[in-house]
Amino acid sequence: MGSPVILAVDPDPEVLAGIERELRDRYERHYRVICVGSASEARERLAELDASGALLALVLAGGGPDEDPGTLFAEIRRAHPHAKRAMLIGWGQWGYRDAGATILEGIEHGRIDHYVVRPSAPPDEQFHQAVSTFLLEWAEERRSAPYAIHVVGDSWAGRAYELRSVLESCAFPHAFSLADSAEGRTLLGSPPPAELPVVILPDGTTLTNPSDAELTRATGSSIEPEDTEIDLLIVGAGPAGLSAAVYGASEGFRTLVVDTAGIGGQARSSSMIRNYLGFPRGISGALLARQAYEQAWVLGARFVFMQTVTALWAEGDRLAATLTESGEIRARAVVLSTGADYRRLGVPALEALGGAGVFYGGAGSDANRVAGRDVYVLGGANSAGQAALALARYARSVTLVARASSLEAAMSQYLVRQVRAIPNVGIRLGTEIVGGGGNGWLTHLVLRDRATGEEETLPADELFLAIGANPRTDWLPDAIARDDQGFVLTGGDVPHSGGWPLARDPYPLETSMPGVLAVGDVRHGSIKRVASAVGEGSVAIRVLHRLLDAEPETSAAIDVTESPA
Repeated sequence: MGSPVILAVDPDPEVLAGIERELRDRYERHYRVICVGSASEARERLAELDASGALLALVLAGGGPDEDPGTLFAEIRRAHPHAKRAMLIGWGQWGYRDAGATILEGIEHGRIDHYVVRPSAPPDEQFHQAVSTFLLEWAEERRSAPYAIHVVGDSWAGRAYELRSVLESCAFPHAFSLADSAEGRTLLGSPPPAELPVVILPDGTTLTNPSDAELTRATGSSIEPEDTEIDLLIVGAGPAGLSAAVYGASEGFRTLVVDTAGIGGQARSSSMIRNYLGFPRGISGALLARQAYEQAWVLGARFVFMQTVTALWAEGDRLAATLTESGEIRARAVVLSTGADYRRLGVPALEALGGAGVFYGGAGSDANRVAGRDVYVLGGANSAGQAALALARYARSVTLVARASSLEAAMSQYLVRQVRAIPNVGIRLGTEIVGGGGNGWLTHLVLRDRATGEEETLPADELFLAIGANPRTDWLPDAIARDDQGFVLTGGDVPHSGGWPLARDPYPLETSMPGVLAVGDVRHGSIKRVASAVGEGSVAIRVLHRLLDAEPETSAAIDVTESPA
């Protein structure tokens, strides 16, 4: 098969020579660099690559007066869905309206991933930063990224699926192979282990059917707190919790983050977040979570995974919490960022196929598995749109099913435009999924028109569910007030009659239990966007300063030193 290929296309001979120089000097040791001057030449070389079975990693293509790379990009997308595609533009062209519109249209229609500015005098590190970013994304999607973890099992479902979910929740790049596949047999070696599944770590360590805690510990993540007396306890490691951890640790607070799963919350499954400030090419939810975790850890925050906080109460001038495995933790303040759990579909036949064709959340790092398949996405908000776009790169067809009569009701406009522009994405509005099934793997779905009640049975290979969420607040004490749906009331929404024990008003983000803040999706009235959650996490630390700098207050009317007993 040989080395993966970087293909560059530009009609300007001088510009092409500069591109070729930069690419060969930096990447030729590990990649095969091909540079041509026209789309027709590129098609000839691509045909040769297809015949030899070579992998196409990256395509950089620029246009000219008589050369539009759009058609070439569209052909490459169909033939090489894994390949990253970037439009080459000249320095300063981003200021022209037509250039920006062309790039945006290409992204919306799925023809390109983004743009790259043509290189200038060597070495052009800005050019190489863009190229290296694309190559890393390609490697991660191909499961060939550095430090990828391999899971080998006898089935996609069952314990192998659970282990992959643990790795997914911790945002670790990983790959799955069936034991009877060629890759699986190679990984298992001879003789193969007597028990499956196995997890093979980047350093060669092999774990045989490990527990969740054993797998988490083996990846270097902590499952036990270093200290039980801290300044700040953050419950939940989604975007809001990670933001609070970054800002809390940077302000010098002894910070501990506890999460029953891993990092990133629901945002982790987003294949590409394109409207997050500071990431013009977009960023995957998993990468955003991983980088935020590293940032918080370097600043001094500590993390505990695979444990659940089961109780929270006030104890004198401290707050106390109980962890399932480590007992009690005491903190000066608590930030609740537990987010929400995926709302279940409630169709028994489909719930029984969890991990075997039916998945909650986005496609995540498994999007390439659906190559050539007919898949469905149920949901009408941003997470559903992002899942549909990620799956459309590989699937034969993607059908987005939404109960609402329009996508605009809950989906960002940029996503609506992209979803409608992709030719292999169909949209079924005013529709719900009421049945389905399969023999060990999903084979069909039953769709119902909400207006007419008419039902239709359709073949389906996979179903991804993004139908909203319920807040993780069942474990909270009665002293923390919630709305009718279970979301935590904060600030001005906290009821004063029988719900607030102090003379002062609650601070912004503060719950009805003084010293306990709530941020992100778990909070009543929150905006369900990653940027909003991150913002609330940072604001919480400003409120924390006000809490800890203020003189202690008490109330004779209400005793806030209740315990979970």
